[in-house]
Amino acid sequence: MNVKNIEKNGNQATITVEIDKELMEKGVNAAYMKARKQIQLPGFRKGKAPRKMIEAMYGAHVFYEDGLEEIFPEVYEEAVVKQDVKAIGRPSLTDMNISDDGIVTITISTDVYPEVTLGDYKGLEVEKAEASVTDEQVQAELDRMAQNVASTETVERAAAMGDTANIDFEGFDNGVPFDGGKGDNFDLKLGSGSFVPGFEEQIVGMTAGEEKDIDITFPEDYHEGLAGKPVVFHVKLNKVTETIVPAQDDEFAKDVSEFDTLDELKADIRAKALENAEKQINSAFEQACVEKAAENTTVDMPKALIEAELDTQMERFGYQLQMSGYSMEQYAKMMGGDVSTMRNAFRPAAEKQAKINVTLEKIGEVENIEVTEDEINAELESLASQYQLELDKVKSMVPVEEITASLKTRKAVKVIVDSAVAVAPKAE
Repeated sequence: MNVKNIEKNGNQATITVEIDKELMEKGVNAAYMKARKQIQLPGFRKGKAPRKMIEAMYGAHVFYEDGLEEIFPEVYEEAVVKQDVKAIGRPSLTDMNISDDGIVTITISTDVYPEVTLGDYKGLEVEKAEASVTDEQVQAELDRMAQNVASTETVERAAAMGDTANIDFEGFDNGVPFDGGKGDNFDLKLGSGSFVPGFEEQIVGMTAGEEKDIDITFPEDYHEGLAGKPVVFHVKLNKVTETIVPAQDDEFAKDVSEFDTLDELKADIRAKALENAEKQINSAFEQACVEKAAENTTVDMPKALIEAELDTQMERFGYQLQMSGYSMEQYAKMMGGDVSTMRNAFRPAAEKQAKINVTLEKIGEVENIEVTEDEINAELESLASQYQLELDKVKSMVPVEEITASLKTRKAVKVIVDSAVAVAPKAE
């Protein structure tokens, strides 16, 4: 095999390769052996037709394209890998010429990794907020904890806002029941806004066993058929349940936590909320640093890299949907589109991330970032622990190259973030 010519034009490379007769014969014969099982010629049983007879009937080069497919891994190694052509995706065959003496010359084209020119990526000034926790946030968490341990009891009094009313109801439009307007033993939290405006307020003051008609006018933006219509709901109140929320004192703190006093519980809530806020701010700061470095990078992004990142993002989102019991098609339909519409919606994010990816890879190259065997082993052990799998199982599932690339990316991010200068956010 002889690589005759390599031409690069932007993100495209065209490679001309001369394949000797012996290698081509190997591929052609392999293609014939596969195809003959389905070929039947007059005078021969199916799968028994000689190659020469098939070539005489269909053309001397009938198996050449399939034969080239058979030997393509060897051609790719010689024409792309050994020539240090950073191909993206699978090259395509653009021309094939067969000489009289049986030598095959092919031309293949491929997208290639782009030229990346870094801009400033060290010492970047990036906004970073100050982590803080308000008294209102602490109180909101205390209220949530109190609601989690709240008890309920049936009361023999008139219903009030905040109570849960168990009701039977049926709606009538000019005396005729309408679809979706009936319910039995329905628990309605008064004040929740779950029902049409004005409904819950008219339950207030009713007592268990009482029945009444409630006049309601549906909002103008309600669904077709009932929008803006005055209707009557016949309601029966079955029972009233009161939610008893415990007082937030030292005894409450002992019941819901390992602390003896409410002040200690408040301090713990504040500390954890502050830690969480700092994590979120640091994560946002890191992302902003990386995005700014990528914005400073000059690169003509190949379509193939963007499409590959788009595939990754769609696959990741599809997996998340699957965990929730939906397919990509179902979700797209619910959103009023199709999978193609969703893919287009993901495209801007994929373009942005693809540029970040090449920026980080270039930084790794410029900074001579290396990954040690100990670091790779530590990462594999971390994955094994995270997913509760045997270490050997993880090693068999995750390629070392993938781990290495991930660790290099993290180190490149660290180069950017560690040198960045945090500045106060601009006033809104």
